[in-house]
Amino acid sequence: MPLSEHEQRLLDQLEQQLHAEDPKFANALSSDSTRSMSMRNVVIGVLVVIVGLLVVLGGVASHLVIVGILGFLVMGGGVYLALSKAKFAPGQQGANNAGGKNGAKQKSGFMNGLEEKWEERRRQQ
Repeated sequence: MPLSEHEQRLLDQLEQQLHAEDPKFANALSSDSTRSMSMRNVVIGVLVVIVGLLVVLGGVASHLVIVGILGFLVMGGGVYLALSKAKFAPGQQGANNAGGKNGAKQKSGFMNGLEEKWEERRRQQ
């Protein structure tokens, strides 16, 4: 079900307030392409998983438990690498740290605004 015009405006306003209050968290939630999965990491991760699987099979064939455990750890590292996100672009880290001192002041204003909107919505129903 699509959002009404009023709900869309409220959602946009909440998003702007979230970016103002906690830009690091907002960027983590956004579907920005700079934080998307890296194809390079996926390919390397899959290759590491395959190598780890071969090591596990080698450990099973040679009846050496330590080799099997080592192969399992290599596979885990490959999965972690494949699922890890790309790093921030160099210019973005400075933008995320801006406005750190007035975060506490904005938080109370943000919460007050949410409470006021909630009360207004309850009165309309």
